[in-house]
Amino acid sequence: MRLDRLSDWLPARPPKFEGRDIRITFRAGLRTAGRRLYSGARSRRLHRGQEVHAATFIRQRLIVLDSALHGNPAELRRILLHELFHFAWVRLGNAVRHEYEAVIGDEMKARARGELGWSSEMRKNEMPEKELRRRSGRAWREYACESFCDTAAWLYSGIKGHEEFTLALRFRKRRQAWFEAAFGGRAVRV
Repeated sequence: MRLDRLSDWLPARPPKFEGRDIRITFRAGLRTAGRRLYSGARSRRLHRGQEVHAATFIRQRLIVLDSALHGNPAELRRILLHELFHFAWVRLGNAVRHEYEAVIGDEMKARARGELGWSSEMRKNEMPEKELRRRSGRAWREYACESFCDTAAWLYSGIKGHEEFTLALRFRKRRQAWFEAAFGGRAVRV
């Protein structure tokens, strides 16, 4: 899909995206297991793994969304924005990513609970204590990425409240200020 056509699925005032086209497809019954994506009948037979709303494949420039999202436009916007910001995360550069990691690191020091989406909250809660203290390692990097994407989806989706928005308001404001400073009217590279 051409990036200029995303406005059909996004809120009235989405960020402007720039970059090469991204393919978006829909499949029923998405589930992940062992870093693989399953759908449909094969997914239903799979008893392990995790149900998911979407998956992103950066190198293939592909987003796969669960077809059940067609029935909920607000949730479709939130999930699509989250997935689009996975592309933005890899293009930020280390310095900017480290700035965002400092924001969430300060939250950890303040013992902030909650998150702005299930994917980041799950990773935050399952992170090994060693990586949490050091704020380094694979689990920390995965949490930082998911937190970034969930924060972007919260900020730009136009959804006022959601059961997954559990982070305290003071921390949300700090993240919003970081996003405004990082993107401040500039196009988001995806």
